[in-house]
Amino acid sequence: MKKKKMRLFAIILLMVMTFTSIIFAFMNNEEEKIVEKEPEEEIIEEEVIIPKLQIIDEESNERPIAIMINNHPVTVPHHAGLQDAYVIYEIIVEGGFTRLMAVYKDQETNRIGSVRSARHYYLDYAAEHDAIYAHFGGSPKGLSDVRVLGIDALNFMARGGSFRDRSLGVATEHTAYTRLNDIKSELSKMNTRMTSNGVPFEYSIDELDLSVFDSKVASEVKIKYSTRTNVDYVFENGVYNRSFNGKMHVDAISKEQYNFKNLLIMKVRNYNLDSAGRQELDTVGTGNGYFVTNGISIPITWNKSSRTSPTVYKYINGEEVVLNDGNTFVNVVPTNAGITFN
Repeated sequence: MKKKKMRLFAIILLMVMTFTSIIFAFMNNEEEKIVEKEPEEEIIEEEVIIPKLQIIDEESNERPIAIMINNHPVTVPHHAGLQDAYVIYEIIVEGGFTRLMAVYKDQETNRIGSVRSARHYYLDYAAEHDAIYAHFGGSPKGLSDVRVLGIDALNFMARGGSFRDRSLGVATEHTAYTRLNDIKSELSKMNTRMTSNGVPFEYSIDELDLSVFDSKVASEVKIKYSTRTNVDYVFENGVYNRSFNGKMHVDAISKEQYNFKNLLIMKVRNYNLDSAGRQELDTVGTGNGYFVTNGISIPITWNKSSRTSPTVYKYINGEEVVLNDGNTFVNVVPTNAGITFN
């Protein structure tokens, strides 16, 4: 009996040991299966950033707005909002003075001015930008040519969109200002087309290499429109800082000096139109001038085939001018204007 018990005990022990071995073998096998895989190397895709123009939004079809700016010497210290324009034109008017036309796109500038009346030859440059022309009254030919040329215009003398700042201590005709949102609001009441297909300028995102052209140093540019109007530009930190009649041209709100990446200088014949001394300009045709940027000046030609067609600027070799990415000041000067580069 004792031997049977011993044998039974041995059989049970053998079965337990066998079963235990099977369990351990199974567990070891499962552990081998569960061995963690080495983490795969993470592939980080570099984001490709495509550079975009800064001066205008190429994806926007917002129509430009051109605003006539008073440039009488008493108003220059009160100028506001001009730095936001992507291009500004300065042209001579009666009395040897000049007026400006500032052109805006994709901006919401809250104070621009002071605003002054229309002169007909500014329409020629507003039209090539397909810009809406905003002004406060105008000369007889200026008002007439708005209709003749079919220019979309906003005359603040007849409609809303402007305000007067009588705190400036200057004559009333020098006190009119506007806001871009006010202009857009007024234009919406007029059902004016607010979209366009772009601007007539071509820009380079990368800094231009102009060493291949016959250039001159232009660290300082002096332009004498008349005995009453002199402008200076000094190249510093990649832009041209502007002065007017010997004083820095400063924004009345920001207190910063106006500066420009590109200067275009166009020599255009002018002469008296009437006994009041209002001017006529030969905007259509060809002429000479300069492209100034990055501390150098390069001779160019200009050509405009009609009053509403774009002005085409070319280097002497016939290649079209491309502008650096930045704002531009176009000086439309008399053919006998004094122009010096240093």
